[in-house]
Amino acid sequence: MFQQSQSLTSRLPLSIFLSTQSSKLSLSLSKTTDKPNFNPSRRSYPSRKSSFQTLKCSVFSVVSEPTHLESTNNHHKPFPAEVSRTIMELTSVGTLSTLLTQDDAWPLGIGVRFAVDAQGTPILCLNDSNRQFSLDRRSSLHVQLEQSRLRTPQCTIQGSLDKPEDRMLLKKLCTTWEKRFGEEVNDDLIYIVAVERVFQMDDFTEDGVWVTSSDYKLANPDPLRDFAERIVSEINTHNREDVHRFCNIFVDVDFQVTEAKMVWVDRFGFDMHLTSPQSGIFEARIPFPREVTDEKGVKSSFNGMSQLAWEVEKNYHVPDFKKVKQLKKIACRGH
Repeated sequence: MFQQSQSLTSRLPLSIFLSTQSSKLSLSLSKTTDKPNFNPSRRSYPSRKSSFQTLKCSVFSVVSEPTHLESTNNHHKPFPAEVSRTIMELTSVGTLSTLLTQDDAWPLGIGVRFAVDAQGTPILCLNDSNRQFSLDRRSSLHVQLEQSRLRTPQCTIQGSLDKPEDRMLLKKLCTTWEKRFGEEVNDDLIYIVAVERVFQMDDFTEDGVWVTSSDYKLANPDPLRDFAERIVSEINTHNREDVHRFCNIFVDVDFQVTEAKMVWVDRFGFDMHLTSPQSGIFEARIPFPREVTDEKGVKSSFNGMSQLAWEVEKNYHVPDFKKVKQLKKIACRGH
């Protein structure tokens, strides 16, 4: 565990909050290093009263109706628009589909590389062989992101494939492309997909949601995106006991869990997959005690929740919190 003193005083999400009778409490956390090492389960905890405040957790199912940024989020998970922006930031390859000519009955899809500007607008570099696409025509760019080989969120950008004419804009787009791929590009090859709406899905076979162009452009990608995959991998590798304990302490299950894995982490919490030979695979959403915005905050929250779960398991702390009850059953993907 990372040894470091830090108080939890921030207001918590609706379903995971600090006791109103408690004042500022400090956590025993280890130092943050360039390469985090989450190993709270490997040490011996002293027999003492818990220094952690109670947690209340809940999860949400996939939303299927249109979603807007002004809708109530409840601080449990990012909005679909934010998820789409995160996918576009972390991915650089997608499938562009459009009609070659006005008379074509079938759209053609090709693999393309892309970068995004500050508003998430896809920037494409189309060479002579694929610049035959009909400009100013309806097009779509499909992009997906694999998370821990357990889930594949994806988004489809719908809009018109345009050729910018403004020279200053083209220069900015070329600079963005160079930063993304480390290569210079001829501005004559630069195109954009002017976003009109976005279709976002949490995984294969799941219901998706439509996101408006304005919501997509106003949303921010998740601040943990650049190191989320690494942290999840390290936790699943070095802290299996803690992850499994989370499903026993924070999640209300009526079946035996033989395997538990963390799928992804964002500023509001993390998703877990719980496997049962008899019942199948389920996904649970567990919020953090408070919103986190950096790697240090992830480590602090994880270590604090690991400590609390251990103390509850050893009967050092009374489990006076509400467990996660809503689970989402998912299709088996060859875990």
